[in-house]
Amino acid sequence: MPTAYDLIRPAIFRLDPERAHRLTIAALRLMPRRAAPMADPALAVEVAGLRFPNPVGMAAGFDKDAEVADALLALGFGFAEVGTITPLPQPGNPRPRLFRLTEDRAVINRFGFNSEGGAAAAKRLVARAGRPGIVGVNLGANKDSADRIADYVTMARLMAPYASYLTLNISSPNTPGLRALQDVGALHELLDRVLAEVAGAVPVFLKVAPDLQPADVDAIARAALDRRLGALMVSNTTITRPPLRSVHAGEVGGLSGEPLRAMALERLRDFRAATGGALPLVAIGGIATADHAWDSIRAGASLVQLYSAMVYEGPGIARRVARGLAGRVRREGLRSIAEAVGQG
Repeated sequence: MPTAYDLIRPAIFRLDPERAHRLTIAALRLMPRRAAPMADPALAVEVAGLRFPNPVGMAAGFDKDAEVADALLALGFGFAEVGTITPLPQPGNPRPRLFRLTEDRAVINRFGFNSEGGAAAAKRLVARAGRPGIVGVNLGANKDSADRIADYVTMARLMAPYASYLTLNISSPNTPGLRALQDVGALHELLDRVLAEVAGAVPVFLKVAPDLQPADVDAIARAALDRRLGALMVSNTTITRPPLRSVHAGEVGGLSGEPLRAMALERLRDFRAATGGALPLVAIGGIATADHAWDSIRAGASLVQLYSAMVYEGPGIARRVARGLAGRVRREGLRSIAEAVGQG
């Protein structure tokens, strides 16, 4: 049966993608405040000391400035990750910088950490203090910063009191040089300084790129294990280009959506092997259905996130994926979805 979103999607797709996104945020801001729907108890997952009501989260990039976290939870997401937020406001890259690859069910973006800045986001997070629900904060560095590691430390200090967890985003392809922080020396310094700053007050996650070599995977896994990070998030958008049909295939930026799924799943398996299952993993990349999410969970993910799929499937996607996962748990004769993690 077509959903309401199926009926209005053609009109939405006639709009510029970034304008459509801003209208979506505006609509969610106007939603009456509602409690999150009751989740099937079999979907509850514990990661980094946090109890997630279901494992389906909204990835960073949708709610860049922490405007609609509670509305996302009300849509059925088990958690929402806001950001990427930088210390100082910055406009990001010139427009156009967001492209729908409709034939490929994909998206290319080159936003470049457009952000209203840490102070504006912190004010919104302060306003929701005390409300239920897991809200992570994705941290970034300003493009022109003289010390990007210091930017992450600054943001960790600012956001730790209001975040369920913090994510260090060092894997966006749209800020020149940012991915160099995945190199061993820089990564060790970044993690040590941020962890010293938060002093265990909040779990710290690390988001990595899918475009990694085996040696990179092993080095990052060792660093994360040695420092007892809360989780590794696998993965961000890719700068590679598998065969694509869209006229936008040649646009510069990070590719997400369906074409990323196989690469993201492969990288997830790599990190599962490299960590020996001793560190929680969050799967991101091309997840659009309960079957996709189940494949990622079986490959080693305790949690999954999506974003691009909502462009094509609409706001009901979180509930549909969670409902499908609950059905899969029952069909497999499991008591909890946690029993499926890494069993594929």
